[in-house]
Amino acid sequence: MSPARTGPKTDGRKRRSRAGGEDTGAPTKQGRGRKRRLGFLRRRWVFYPLLTLVIICALPFVLTLIYRIDAVRPVSTLMIARAVTGNPVDRRWVEIDDVAPRLYQSVLMSEDGQFCSHHGIDLRELRAVIDDALEGERPRGASTITMQTAKNLFLWSGRSFVRKGLEMPLAVWIDLVLPKQRIMEIYLNIAEWGPSGQFGIAAGADHHFGRQPDGLSARQSALLAVTLPNPHVRDPASPTADLNRVADVIQGRAAQSGGYDWCLPD
Repeated sequence: MSPARTGPKTDGRKRRSRAGGEDTGAPTKQGRGRKRRLGFLRRRWVFYPLLTLVIICALPFVLTLIYRIDAVRPVSTLMIARAVTGNPVDRRWVEIDDVAPRLYQSVLMSEDGQFCSHHGIDLRELRAVIDDALEGERPRGASTITMQTAKNLFLWSGRSFVRKGLEMPLAVWIDLVLPKQRIMEIYLNIAEWGPSGQFGIAAGADHHFGRQPDGLSARQSALLAVTLPNPHVRDPASPTADLNRVADVIQGRAAQSGGYDWCLPD
């Protein structure tokens, strides 16, 4: 047998494949590299959006832990939106001990009478709203102060089932992490109290009555409290007959709020 024919029979085919470009069926280095790059791209386009979503979902829960620190002064999403779009924002933080008790008592009785008792969600009120809706009655709000705090801190304005669904777990978490007094303090300092960017009770009291929060009268406190649902329309310094009527009710309730405000400063 000739020495030239002693090598493996496949050697000639491999040489011919390389020379003639025939497909040997085995992946080349170039093909393997392309597959690795495609696999990396697929993982990247799945991984990074998923990571971003996880961070966005986790951020409110992490921030709530930070907001337990008294020195931290949270801002609302609406405040951020106004600042980014170049609209004025007037917010001066004030501690709850420097707010007239009649003010937060009025807010309590106007917005959420069971604030000190529930755990972020007023289940009794929520069931009543659901029953009314099932019976075809006009839907009404069932937001607690804690839920409104969650909305102002982390969500957006406007009514939607999606936002309401996000509010509830956030409200439960906020109530679990933060003391009631701290929740009320944050709410008073991030709520919108005026028509042109007045956020927080210090800016609201100054804008409408030219007073500091600790100098508000019982009547002014009641008028400010009933302004909260719509400060762009309701003016506590120049109240309508309807606004005065509602303020009368809230002022009377605030004067007898001793059984409801036990979680707040005396």
